[in-house]
Amino acid sequence: MKKLFAFLCLATALTACSGSNDARYLIAATPGEPVKNLSSRSIEVRLVSLPTYASASEIVSEGEGGALFNEDRAQWADDPARGMSVALARGLSDRTGAAVAVEPWPLNTPADVRLDVRVDQSYARADGVFEFSGQYAVSSPEGRVREFVKRFDIETPVAESGPAAAARALSAALAELSRQVASSM
Repeated sequence: MKKLFAFLCLATALTACSGSNDARYLIAATPGEPVKNLSSRSIEVRLVSLPTYASASEIVSEGEGGALFNEDRAQWADDPARGMSVALARGLSDRTGAAVAVEPWPLNTPADVRLDVRVDQSYARADGVFEFSGQYAVSSPEGRVREFVKRFDIETPVAESGPAAAARALSAALAELSRQVASSM
């Protein structure tokens, strides 16, 4: 009985320690230059659509030979789709001065436009570049602005290897995407 109790205590201690060293990285919004002459006063950001590997909590990078692998003990601090959506909303709000919120739209009056972002690629490549590509669509439920779909292909440098550098590069890519979206409205 004593041996079983000691084994259970040891197993519990090892289990508790195994997850304690995992690092969590934020998907942050970075400030940018304001955009003038925006025709929309309010923007609803739909939840960003991500490929399976990018929607997981683990941070992935490209290794030699092109295979994607999980960074050791590194995870996103938030659900990646939600984190990217919130960062885009914050970036658009800062750049445009418009009322911007992630779906569901919190006000009674519908937003002037709805932004739908679908990501094709989002990872740190082995060559030191973060690849962030896909398309975004701006729709107008009330017909207040011109609707359109555009592709984006954003590459940002990854200063060093590791998850912290990948997180900074993703934040820079999201800032560039918010600039492109704001400029196209």
